[in-house]
Amino acid sequence: MMKYRVLLEPDLEAGGYIVSCPALPGCHSQGETREAALANIRDAIEGVLASLKNRNLPLPFVELL
Repeated sequence: MMKYRVLLEPDLEAGGYIVSCPALPGCHSQGETREAALANIRDAIEGVLASLKNRNLPLPFVELL
């Protein structure tokens, strides 16, 4: 299982949280709670990775810290 770093920030305008995955450009999500935002970004990451695999494109390299 690959692990991707995500950035989770409070959404000061709308409330809740926004979250992105820097290793996957354009992979963003949001949620009303931290838990919801993190669950949503997991789904978004899985979708992006599935799309890359379906198009036979390389998966981004992940550096584990």
